[in-house]
Amino acid sequence: MPELPEVETTRRGIAPHVTGQRVTRVIVRNPNLRWPVTRRLAGELTGQVVRHVQRRAKYLLLETDEGTAILHLGMSGSLKLVTASEPALKHDHVDIVFGKTALRLTDPRRFGSLHWTRRPAAQHRLIAALGCEPLGDDFSGDYLYAQSRGRTVAIKPFIMNGHIVVGIGNIYANEALFMAGIHPQRAAGRISRKKYVLLAEVIQEVLNDAIDQGGTTLRDFVNGEGKPGYFSQHLNVYGKAGEPCISCRVPIRELRQGQRATFYCPKCQK
Repeated sequence: MPELPEVETTRRGIAPHVTGQRVTRVIVRNPNLRWPVTRRLAGELTGQVVRHVQRRAKYLLLETDEGTAILHLGMSGSLKLVTASEPALKHDHVDIVFGKTALRLTDPRRFGSLHWTRRPAAQHRLIAALGCEPLGDDFSGDYLYAQSRGRTVAIKPFIMNGHIVVGIGNIYANEALFMAGIHPQRAAGRISRKKYVLLAEVIQEVLNDAIDQGGTTLRDFVNGEGKPGYFSQHLNVYGKAGEPCISCRVPIRELRQGQRATFYCPKCQK
């Protein structure tokens, strides 16, 4: 699914084109997404001027003076800027129209969502319980260390827990743990503060690198201009089971954690 870097790439791609623009029409072709799009959304959003395009975790926020449209791309969704008159295809479920341009939500699996709230977005039920932003000022090794005390859960699901820190998907968790030299099965509560400082630094590094390169290339992901990302060309361990480690040449191993594939170097990660 689109992860934090993909969503941030999309935000940066669409923001210059919709910020300051007035919504002239909202077309909901199929309201049956992960949560049904309410009938009142089109009326509420139409006529609003988008003041800011923000991101919270994997949610895109189109902020107006009267409220916020909250979008999630789900498992296979994407947002593209198209000419408003461009014919819609089978999986083009929603258009937010700005005169001659439209922001089009395409979602083959329909696990995405679109909501409208007049309250602060931070109070919305999907956002209120989210953890720290990994690229925000509050995120640090000290924060992770404090959150991890007394926890026996393995470090990989710990850093992927959205109530602790948001947006660290499976690919990026694998890469960050490799760069920090931490075994993915090691108990979160048994990792030192020094190691957490390093882990926080490499988490930010791997996410920023992915954003700079346009997100990870996954079959279903395209950015705001319809172009795929390229970060997967630079992965160190993810998807490389049996290949030699770039550092020690020992073959990369694979295991399953919480139904997710985990890749690691048995020599470099302790």
